[in-house]
Amino acid sequence: MRKGELTKLRIIEKSAVLFNNKGYTGTTMQDIIDVTGLTKGAIYRNFASKDEIAIEAFQYAGQVLWIHFSAAVESQDTAIGKIIAMCDVYKDTVHNPPIQGGCPFLNTAVESDHSFPMLRDHALEAYTQMLGFIQSMLLQGVNSGEFRAEIDTESTASFIFSSIEGGIMASRNRHVAFAIENIKRLLMAYKAH
Repeated sequence: MRKGELTKLRIIEKSAVLFNNKGYTGTTMQDIIDVTGLTKGAIYRNFASKDEIAIEAFQYAGQVLWIHFSAAVESQDTAIGKIIAMCDVYKDTVHNPPIQGGCPFLNTAVESDHSFPMLRDHALEAYTQMLGFIQSMLLQGVNSGEFRAEIDTESTASFIFSSIEGGIMASRNRHVAFAIENIKRLLMAYKAH
């Protein structure tokens, strides 16, 4: 990787954690300069604006999460095992999150809803992709006989993802990693036998 590409990646990586902790509105260009150790000129040689950095940082954070989710799911043979492994990516969001500051999907969706429509579109795309990912595992479970045939995979996928996000928030609020275990127990209620 060339020096310019490494500099850009450094800005994106550092900014992803910064935005996830302080929010997009709460993060200033000076914060980005401080966290990267780069000059203002170096930042602006790579990005036209903070908004551009925010979008690339969100995409980077999403890639980090997908790496965690993919690795967790690949180690499992059953649909139930895959969904539980996916939930376990956030089993200790208080002490060991995939990205510091909580879930970038949740953080970005909440903050961008009114204040940053362009980023909201990226958050909606990530949400849709995640629902499809969970739904595909549920369909695998229906087809293999792990889950009851009458399960509504679309609403169940939405429930699971919403529960993960709510569990992350509750765990971070209480500083106790407990909520993901509740999701795993509820998932067992969908088993076919």
